[in-house]
Amino acid sequence: MKSGFLTGVAFTAVLASLAVPVPLAAQKNQNHKHHHYKLVDLGTFGGAQSSTAAGRVLNEAGTVVACADTSTSDPNYPNFNLFLSPFGPDPFIFHTLQFRHGRFTDEGALPGINSSCESFLTDSGLIVGGSENGLIDSLNGWPAMEAVVWKDGQIDNLGTFGGNESFAIGANNRGQVIGAAADSIPDPFSVFFGWGTETRAFLWTESQGLQDLGTLGGPDALATEINDLGHIFGASYTSYTPNPLTGIPPFDGFLYKNGKMHAIPNGFGGTQVNPFWANNRDQLVGNASFADEATFHPFLWSNGKFIDLGTFGGTQGEAAWVNDEGEVAGQATTPDSSIVHGFLWKKGVLTDLGTVDGDGCSGGFSINSSRQIVGISGACDGSVLHAFLWEDGGIVDLNTLVPPGSDLELAAALDINDRGEIAGNAFLSNGDTHAFLLIPCDKHHPGVGGCDYGLLDVAGNSPTRPAIREPALTPPTSTPWRRSNRFRLPVLGPRN
Repeated sequence: MKSGFLTGVAFTAVLASLAVPVPLAAQKNQNHKHHHYKLVDLGTFGGAQSSTAAGRVLNEAGTVVACADTSTSDPNYPNFNLFLSPFGPDPFIFHTLQFRHGRFTDEGALPGINSSCESFLTDSGLIVGGSENGLIDSLNGWPAMEAVVWKDGQIDNLGTFGGNESFAIGANNRGQVIGAAADSIPDPFSVFFGWGTETRAFLWTESQGLQDLGTLGGPDALATEINDLGHIFGASYTSYTPNPLTGIPPFDGFLYKNGKMHAIPNGFGGTQVNPFWANNRDQLVGNASFADEATFHPFLWSNGKFIDLGTFGGTQGEAAWVNDEGEVAGQATTPDSSIVHGFLWKKGVLTDLGTVDGDGCSGGFSINSSRQIVGISGACDGSVLHAFLWEDGGIVDLNTLVPPGSDLELAAALDINDRGEIAGNAFLSNGDTHAFLLIPCDKHHPGVGGCDYGLLDVAGNSPTRPAIREPALTPPTSTPWRRSNRFRLPVLGPRN
């Protein structure tokens, strides 16, 4: 049986195509006045697709990062690294893209014909993720990747602990980077990334390099979040003895601070704790299993307490994000397990986000300090997807707030910063994916070219006006070579 950690990962991926409403206490689409947005198509570097990950990929300065296909053919195609490629098998080499102050930058990859992908962007501009290194992982047969950091136009390879692969998952504004790296010890329970050897949580700093954080008693661990206090969160096996229901050892969450790993035990009676996000108040959210190892509820861990956030009557849920006010966004099932509901949890109250009119499902992925939530609403079979914004008790399809005439269908809103800017993924008419950035036409963004600063009643129709799109970047051949996807699987890829 697959690990619950991967079950939680897969649940996040499914929510990209299976999102939510709540039939009982559902919020209705109300006649709120909303700002228009300028739509920036992040385009590609000459190839077909681009995609951004679920996580912090948009900082408070309005910089956004994504992965974008180049025009260079991938010599390994159709072979690909499951944890690096947001597109699955991809005939093109893809690179990390940065859009900052109206300028597109190809951040490059490790030397050679290699792909790279972002995982996290800090407010200070540090980008972390992974890059192929030109080798084939001898244990898995796919292109090997190693954790990398992009800073000031340069790329640094963080290396491994002697194994074949590593990946940088997060960072903070102090320049500390965390993630997971393989060592060389064979491991039958290597399921976090499937590297075949032990997976170890790491902390990297420029001065001290790669540091193994240890485990809670078992062979494997990975670090998933680090806040600006320098406190690290993640998950770790607690023993080498597999649970008969899961086939793998139990794993708890952890908080690493003051040089020591402290366990965050499962408060629901199960053996699996999946951490997904932490804030600067040392509050952690995610999901965890019950004793049957099939029921997973969203949790908030705060001040040593493991709090069940509940569901909408179903057996599955996860908390995806917690802001510094302790407000949580996520999603959970109804008694019909095929129906998923986006939620806001605040001070013990679980609020259904509802859906865009006509949709059956939705899911919340990111919440900012103003309690704006973004996510996905759509058909529960994933055949129709709408990026949404939820604010002031109402949900709105973001496609109604951008200029008409664009060939982008905004499908997944994945990150929102405190300035109200939104990053996500969209479909072109041919089914390819492009990453996008939305810039609000509001008082915090005066003088944005092409912005319509009138408010829009989403119950009516947007007035016709020309589409505002940045051109896709085709860098000149003279552009100098410059130097990820979070550990969760990509939430939007090519439509079949």
